[in-house]
Amino acid sequence: MGLPPVGSGPLENPHRQAGLRPARRLSGHALFFPAAAAFGIAALPLSVLPMAGIAALLPGLASPAGHAHEMLFGFALAVVAGNQLGPVPARRLAGLFVLWIAARAAFLLAPGSLAELATNVAFPALLAAQLAPRLFFSAKKLRNRALPVILVAICASALVFQLTALLDAARLNPGILAVAVQLLALLMLFMGGRIIAPAVAGQHYRQGMNLGPRVQARIEGSLIAVMLSAIVLSAWSANPPARALGAGALIAAGVLATVRLLRWRLWKLRGRPDLLCLGAGYAWLALGLVAYGAALATGRHAFAALHLITVGGLGTLTLNVMALTWLRLARRDTAAAREPLWGTLLLAAATIARIAADFTLGHRPTLLLLAAACWSAAFLLLLALFARIKWGSDST
Repeated sequence: MGLPPVGSGPLENPHRQAGLRPARRLSGHALFFPAAAAFGIAALPLSVLPMAGIAALLPGLASPAGHAHEMLFGFALAVVAGNQLGPVPARRLAGLFVLWIAARAAFLLAPGSLAELATNVAFPALLAAQLAPRLFFSAKKLRNRALPVILVAICASALVFQLTALLDAARLNPGILAVAVQLLALLMLFMGGRIIAPAVAGQHYRQGMNLGPRVQARIEGSLIAVMLSAIVLSAWSANPPARALGAGALIAAGVLATVRLLRWRLWKLRGRPDLLCLGAGYAWLALGLVAYGAALATGRHAFAALHLITVGGLGTLTLNVMALTWLRLARRDTAAAREPLWGTLLLAAATIARIAADFTLGHRPTLLLLAAACWSAAFLLLLALFARIKWGSDST
């Protein structure tokens, strides 16, 4: 038995019939994107200060594990929330947002406290509960159901990190954080392809060309399979055969991502720096996966390779996705905005400086501070773009 068509009877608007006002809805990006940008501007340089031999100003950022926790489960998870939540009741969104702020404050100021544990468990758990059912049941194809699985797994990794603190098993933290990086890499491979492919195909069409491979379903399915294999195998990284297989899976994922990127033929686009910036983030990600796989296989420079994924891939893709989301919703020309372009260049400089810091130990403090400064400047440009769109003139 079907529902009556819209406007055909008294069931048209039950809120109006009952004399109730519909709940106000607000999109997640409106709160979480500016907050993520602002947090990235401040948190990364504050976490680099102790690494550069300068006193730690915040207890939660006094260690490399704290730095990684806040960049993955603070910054990146806020971007995920803004990108995936969509329109939700304003009170529910405000509750999630306040909880995220409380989790950040508790971790930064009182790591290991009951408040820190409670808030950093509650936020990812509630975020997963909000995202997973809608995304899972709306997905028709099997590979599309990978998205809610990945999102839940990212939130679960944040919960497991907190569990290690409760059980006094901090020795497991590096492995948990490595898994979280790989899960975020898989999310970027999936979402990056879904964002870049249709935009590039449309631009090719406007230039009188036809882009045959778009989403590239077979490559996408293979990427999901090999990345999931790498993530599972990382749980047995102490076993040499498992570590070798996981390294091979990561290298295979990087090669597949490179093939996918090349088939989009970004070099043929004219007047679309926004799409080239997205492609740059995807390229950093592909390079980082190959480098991280090679680092695991050889046992050398794993942290440097991870920063190709996090600073280069995660930083560049999140900055550009956040910028393009705000520009498109404001009906602005995404190709005309210059902040994402300069931000992408600054993040490239940050990536190079961060990698160089691990190879030129004599200049390590200077290079770490340079990388942090470039990262913060990039996201300061993004925050300025948000302000210009919301309160500035209509010109771009």
